[in-house]
Amino acid sequence: MPVAWGTEMPGLELWREETSSERRLQVIYPQHSKLTDKEKTNICYLSFPDSNSGCLGDTQFCFRFRQSSGRRVSLHCLLDHYDKDLPVYLKKDPAYFYGYVYFRQVRDKSLKRGYFQKSLVLISKLPYIHFFHTVLKQIAPEYFEKSEPYLEAACNDVDRWPAPVPGKTLHLPIMGVVMKVRIPTCHDKPGTTQIAQLTQQADTHISVILPTVHEVDLFRCFCPVFLHSQMLWELVLLGEPLVVMAPSPSESSETVLALVNCISPLKYFSDFRPYFTIHDSEFKEYTTRTQAPPSVILGVTNPFFAKTLQHWPHIIRIGDLKPAGEIPKQVKVKKLKNLKTLDSKPGVYTSYKPYLSRDEEIVKQLQKERYVASLMPLQKSISPWKSPPQLRQFLPEEFMKTLEKTGPQLTSRIKGDWIGLYRHFLKSPNFDGWFKTRRKEMTQKLEALHLEALCEEDLLLWTQKHTEVETVDLVLKLKNKLLQADREHLPVKPDTVEKLRTHIDAIILALPEDLQGILLKTGMT
Repeated sequence: MPVAWGTEMPGLELWREETSSERRLQVIYPQHSKLTDKEKTNICYLSFPDSNSGCLGDTQFCFRFRQSSGRRVSLHCLLDHYDKDLPVYLKKDPAYFYGYVYFRQVRDKSLKRGYFQKSLVLISKLPYIHFFHTVLKQIAPEYFEKSEPYLEAACNDVDRWPAPVPGKTLHLPIMGVVMKVRIPTCHDKPGTTQIAQLTQQADTHISVILPTVHEVDLFRCFCPVFLHSQMLWELVLLGEPLVVMAPSPSESSETVLALVNCISPLKYFSDFRPYFTIHDSEFKEYTTRTQAPPSVILGVTNPFFAKTLQHWPHIIRIGDLKPAGEIPKQVKVKKLKNLKTLDSKPGVYTSYKPYLSRDEEIVKQLQKERYVASLMPLQKSISPWKSPPQLRQFLPEEFMKTLEKTGPQLTSRIKGDWIGLYRHFLKSPNFDGWFKTRRKEMTQKLEALHLEALCEEDLLLWTQKHTEVETVDLVLKLKNKLLQADREHLPVKPDTVEKLRTHIDAIILALPEDLQGILLKTGMT
């Protein structure tokens, strides 16, 4: 797979594991990929269901693990170039990898353990859940029959894939199948699917059309707890510690991913583990009783966790997920003391009292940006001859006062303690992450507006009224501005950049020849 699809690990990494008395890696593609021993151990254990799960046949699930601290991070990763146009919830997290698993377990009397057990795993920084599950579904079944040559051929197909450019419709061939997919952009309207419509003739070679690269079936995952989905939304929004206890990694990972996605387009900024085992390198960190549970969502299947995590404040116990269209029996909210083992009845075990009353209709977007937008300086205050103005400081109490006149409690059908919910949310890691992202976006916008203001000035006329030293200083500052725009992917129009380059060239040509030679070699023009 091209580097653009793989991040620090150079490309697509497919793993094959065989279970006898131990779990070990058998095949790694590409072979030059480097993993630390800690990462290999995590992958080995996370790529197989716990023995109690009893997963017969083929099972797909997802896990997420922390990158080793000793790994050198690539500063020039191609993914960084595409990240700027992605929605915030699809941007890669440099500290974590995703593992997408296709696991097969079938009876085989010829084997000592009586079962054939193998997993094919794809490792990526990209949170494209649906896309990578679809890729594995296309190649894993035949790989288990044909082994390594088939896997090598699949990797050769993937090596020819185009880069995952947001907003562009891609045609991706894989072992005789062509997948049609579009990576969302930050400019897409929420809730829309924008697969470009091609002519019938052009579409005849398309085998699989993916309406989404990342979404899971929220309704199916939340079906058993549908009546409590608003309470779960609050818990996720506020970054509360949450455990999902499920019968298999498939149910566990799907439910955790559904919880994380339920606050979209807001990004969940805390840690989450769709499938977590007792062998995970962070096991002690997340199960210690010497401190309060961290802000994290864990998906588990091992009965051992029912005792180890019983001090956690919010636990969801789910049964087998029903096929699409089947409505399971709704579970109840129960007190934590009633949860003894993983075999306890399905339910939401918590003492949490929701801030808002339950509304059967669609919950309107909680986080309004009226106040945060007011922190942005007016465009008229931007001067080309001064540094870009600074954003005003966010003051929680000042923001809370604005809710009295503009808060959702005035228009929403949902009744409850909106003010209390906001106060709690402002202290959560989700608000902290969201606000830092918005602050960065607004700071970059100010820098872009400052560049536009410079372009509208007659810079050549300005130099005629100032000394050579001041002119040289201006040229160097303008070049630094262009470097910053490129380095930080500022939202600057291409014609603005070209116009500024023209200004720089004109100023340099008006200077003495000795200075021209020096400035033309300095930075970029």
